Amino acid sequence: MTANMAWNIWNFRRPVFTELLQRGCRVTVLAPPDESIANLQDAGCSFVPLEMDVKGLNPIEDLKLVRAFRRHFLELRPDAVLSYTIKNNIFGALAARLAKVPFIPNVTGLGTAFLSGGMLQTVAELLYRSSYRNLPVVFFQNDDDRDLFLKRRLVRPGQTQLLPGSGIDLLRYAAAPLPAENQPPIFLMISRLLRDKGVYEYVEAAQRVKQRFPTVQFQILGAIGADNRTAIDATEVDAWKNEGLIEHLGTTDDVRPHIANAHCVVLPSYREGAPRTLIEGAAMARPLIATDVPGCRSIVDPDESGYLCEVRSGSSLAEACFRFLDLSYAEKMAMGTAGRRKMERQFDERIIIDSYFAALGKVVTGNPEIFATAPQKSVC
Repeated sequence: MTANMAWNIWNFRRPVFTELLQRGCRVTVLAPPDESIANLQDAGCSFVPLEMDVKGLNPIEDLKLVRAFRRHFLELRPDAVLSYTIKNNIFGALAARLAKVPFIPNVTGLGTAFLSGGMLQTVAELLYRSSYRNLPVVFFQNDDDRDLFLKRRLVRPGQTQLLPGSGIDLLRYAAAPLPAENQPPIFLMISRLLRDKGVYEYVEAAQRVKQRFPTVQFQILGAIGADNRTAIDATEVDAWKNEGLIEHLGTTDDVRPHIANAHCVVLPSYREGAPRTLIEGAAMARPLIATDVPGCRSIVDPDESGYLCEVRSGSSLAEACFRFLDLSYAEKMAMGTAGRRKMERQFDERIIIDSYFAALGKVVTGNPEIFATAPQKSVC
């Protein structure tokens, strides 16, 4: 399994690699090293460090990445490679073709290239079209991304398969009672502090809402200084904190206590695959507020489990917050319950696991059923 952070595999792909390990498969994680390595190894995975420039756009470095992937694939000789995140998907697929290794990418989002447009998007499309050309399966996490790839002829209809995000463990993320009615309302955004996640709009909304409701709290849970071109500087975050606009909660290995403490989970992102934070919030019966963009709109049922607002608009986000604050306590609980039921119907992690094992059986053996009964397969 490969991604641009070991943390990504540990936090978002655990159901898949856990099932692989339980069925006797050998799992190797190929990613840049971080603090998640020990967790992955304790779970039973092997780890191989991958050198890559996560945010750079240097063609020479990208060519080095293809060579690094090819070298690792030839050394590891996996029966299949499961890939996540943009660079790993594109350059890993090119290397897998050279190494003659089955490769299954998961398009978890389109990133800055598709948000920027112009030449950057043109180059990205050329790379996708070339790298995905002969792949038997390409997973997508929302209809919008899949339809865009089909429209731009980056993939063929027979290659695509839709997944409900990364799925959710409905027992681990159990519904939690809404905080008491007399407590000050808390909006919670769980995200790395990136411009493309809508942090600036979130802060603007906080400023607008607090003018009318000074006791309302706007919290952000996530890392500052992420390795990303749109990362927000710590000095800006400190200024917002000093002004009393937001509370930065830092990072955590377990978001559940923070979700349980909040009244509403917010994500004003510019574009997503299927945002895990919204799925987790809904599973724990929290109303949602998100932008009306690919990825987010697939999680939120407007006026039932939450509200959708305009992208890149702090004022629209503030209006959605006002609408939520105007609800009665019973209406807020009903909205959270509706979100939980949607997760139960559509986002159970079992759907993800079964889809991956069917795909693995198909690409490794030509028999969709055999991966369930043939142990000692090797997955990278």
